[in-house]
Amino acid sequence: MAFIRKKQQEQQLQLYSKERFSLLLLNLEEYYFEQHTAHHIQHKGGQNERKIRGSLKICSKSVIFEPDAISQPIIKIPLRDCIKIGKHGENGASRHFAKAKSGEISLSFSQVYFIKEHNIVAPYKIERGKMEYVFELDVSGKVEDVVETLLQLHRASCLDKLGDQTAMITAILQSRLARTSFDKNRFQSVSEELHMECQAEMVTPLVTNPGHVCITDTNLYFQPLNGYPPVVQITLQDVRRIYKRRHGLMPLGLEVFCTEDDLCSDIYLKFYDPQDRDELYFYIATYLEHHVAERTAESYTLQWQRGHLSNYQYLLHLNNLADRSCNDLSQYPVFPWVISDYCSSELDLSNPGTFRDLSKPIGALNKERLERLLTRYQEMPEPRFMYGSHYSSPGYVLFYLVRIAPEYMLCLQNGRFDNADRMFNSIAETWKNCLDGATDFKELIPEFYGDDVSFLVNSLKLNLGKRQGGQMVDDVELPPWARSPEDFLQKSKDALESNYVSEHLHEWVDLIFGYKQKGSEAVGAHNVFHPLTYEGGVDLNSIEDPDEKVAMLTQILEFGQTPKQLFAIPHPRRITPKFKSSPQTPSCNASTADSPVSPGEESFEDLTEESKTLAWNNIAKLQLYEQYKIHKEAVTGIAVSCNGSSVFTTSQDSTLKMFSKESKMLQRSISFSNMALSSCLLLPGDATVISSSWDNNVYFYSIAFGRRQDTLMGHDDAVSKICWHDNRLYSASWDSTVKVWSGVPAEMTGTKRHQFDMLAELEHDVGVDTISLNAASTLLVSGTKEGTVNIWDLTAATMLHQIPCHSGTVCDTAFSPDSRHVLSTGEDGCLNVIDVQTGMLISSMTSDKPQRCFIWDGNTVLSGSQSGELLVWDLLRGKLSERIQGHTGAVTCIWMNEQCSSIITGGEDRQIMFWKLQY
Repeated sequence: MAFIRKKQQEQQLQLYSKERFSLLLLNLEEYYFEQHTAHHIQHKGGQNERKIRGSLKICSKSVIFEPDAISQPIIKIPLRDCIKIGKHGENGASRHFAKAKSGEISLSFSQVYFIKEHNIVAPYKIERGKMEYVFELDVSGKVEDVVETLLQLHRASCLDKLGDQTAMITAILQSRLARTSFDKNRFQSVSEELHMECQAEMVTPLVTNPGHVCITDTNLYFQPLNGYPPVVQITLQDVRRIYKRRHGLMPLGLEVFCTEDDLCSDIYLKFYDPQDRDELYFYIATYLEHHVAERTAESYTLQWQRGHLSNYQYLLHLNNLADRSCNDLSQYPVFPWVISDYCSSELDLSNPGTFRDLSKPIGALNKERLERLLTRYQEMPEPRFMYGSHYSSPGYVLFYLVRIAPEYMLCLQNGRFDNADRMFNSIAETWKNCLDGATDFKELIPEFYGDDVSFLVNSLKLNLGKRQGGQMVDDVELPPWARSPEDFLQKSKDALESNYVSEHLHEWVDLIFGYKQKGSEAVGAHNVFHPLTYEGGVDLNSIEDPDEKVAMLTQILEFGQTPKQLFAIPHPRRITPKFKSSPQTPSCNASTADSPVSPGEESFEDLTEESKTLAWNNIAKLQLYEQYKIHKEAVTGIAVSCNGSSVFTTSQDSTLKMFSKESKMLQRSISFSNMALSSCLLLPGDATVISSSWDNNVYFYSIAFGRRQDTLMGHDDAVSKICWHDNRLYSASWDSTVKVWSGVPAEMTGTKRHQFDMLAELEHDVGVDTISLNAASTLLVSGTKEGTVNIWDLTAATMLHQIPCHSGTVCDTAFSPDSRHVLSTGEDGCLNVIDVQTGMLISSMTSDKPQRCFIWDGNTVLSGSQSGELLVWDLLRGKLSERIQGHTGAVTCIWMNEQCSSIITGGEDRQIMFWKLQY
């Protein structure tokens, strides 16, 4: 997983540089300023005097000496424990500080740490008592400066108040940064043009390293103030994703990825000024152009719902978007416990009892414990919280990862490992403690569903202590059903991707990233944590007391942070095979021997889902083969007979036209009124054409008799769109209604007129411009002039969802073939995908021009643009795939046959165009 890979990269870097030193040897919130080649002189002036060569590191709270010989321990002397800093042997009171005048620096102190003796990672050894160490710098001319720096940092470390210490060290750091700048000799090319330079810190787990950020027209650079590690360089051409981050609850972070799908970034930067962060972000995002700089959670939801992302991949993306980063242990990616059975010899993934209840937080899984917590919660003064600890914190992350990242644990716990009995000893024990423990509510980390078993195995042979029973802490004890660490991870992955988890994962997302994270819904779900863990829970800038501010920030970073809330309404469930709908029903009857099939088209009996999929995969290869100008104004509707021989069109010129595809001639032109016709459709049997008009009426035209057969005067304003299914007519109007009519065609009654009864009236606040039915005609979606999309349950004539998702008129709407989603386009240029079950807007893309009409298969969209082009959109990747030149004016309507092999478009240029797919 990401953390393990990053740790391995750090180990390779240390191996390459032959260094044992790392920034993890520093205290939390400590800076490493500079290093000098030096000798540690042991037994100065005595017969056993000995010089040990190494490197002297000057840090903001300590002095660290790293010997070249790995047999010797690294020495760390806290500055606050220093008694004297100066020239060796100089007379004076022991607690006064004097300036050195030679190449030797003398440090008198009361405590020292010995680290990594023989290069073995182990708890730090501490020696106490008054001691004096002498260090000789190779360059004696630097001694004055080094001593002055040490004296200054010592004064800071000895200040009584922690806030004053932090302020003084920050001032020293800023002074150093102001006196330096990025070394332009580090540019990859002399032709590079500098865009901006600013100060920032590179963030890695538990560590921040100050330096200078520089961005040119081709590269992003970070040069550490201390030269450790060397300059980091990222080619802008390689960047695939960038994210703004909150660091310490402040909007100061920026994370850059050169991969499409990973949690391991290439650099994480924390800026001192939000404006610097935003300017750098804007520059890179602009450079990326057609790359998606920042994806929304909803766009990934669509991919996950339709099975194009695994549960694991989806959770990675949600963590990423919620500010969780492997570089920030206080916001490390959080994954759920999904298995609850750690006792059986076999793991049965077909049994729901094998799984944890994903609708409840860890703290609510044990009823008895929850009752005790609720009693305390009720008696607690405001602000109240149910759990005294969090489900994710730096301590919990390193609890799981101590075997692969022991130095991180030592850094976090001041050079010590945890008590042996509190270590990550057993999967079953850990799960039991999460269920029963009074203060343990932790979830898992991504490593439990990855491929690297190293966090479960003590391959470094660490001495992690002895348990009360006498056994040494070694490899993690696995459940009986796991034959090996590899088997455990594989079965954990299988569980995460199982049908049960797929059907219930949205419930856990609601708790961690969604609407049950905060407020009354969180209270109802027993999901309330300490206020400091939530974004916006405290305004650090409003705290004037420096001590209180530092203490608050420390508590926030160490206690754990709740992810940024991504969803404000219930999260949609995944579409699993069990719930998959049948393919969309055909819009007309199957072809028969009496109705010949046009060349290049298949009969419905031969139609398969594979052929549809093939057609949509090749939709970008559309080729125009015929076009005809048959109207005097914009074409508004297209209907085609089942055999494809006759094409009916309506227009704003108030006429209904019948065009023969075989003879390529206009056969009929019918005018019902002097106002525009807005849409048309063919009734089953191809005997009657229905047209809607701006004159408030719906007209029925008999093809056989060549005359208007009936008029339905159903609205008080223009009829904008009509649909028909199973002897029911659905009409939308600018009078703010959609009406449902029971209609029996005249040819079925043996009369000259249709018989209509209004079954339902769906009222809207404003005029309705478009409607569409789902495959079973149980749902209807309407789009209004004010940009609202409404989803209606036709069985009860009630509104399910009202989604204000466009800033102008909704141009077109349609259900996906499986009825799970609705797509809408608007005058604002947006293409929005809405989840039918929850009403959540789960994907939104923006085009440069409004998309007036479209067809789609649930994954890919072919839209007609205001520009006259046909555009192909990949919804799952959230991008425009292809532009196809078409009309000279806006594309106003589009029709596709059931075989997905033939397409007809109409436009403002008064033309109809015939398109074919090329395989």
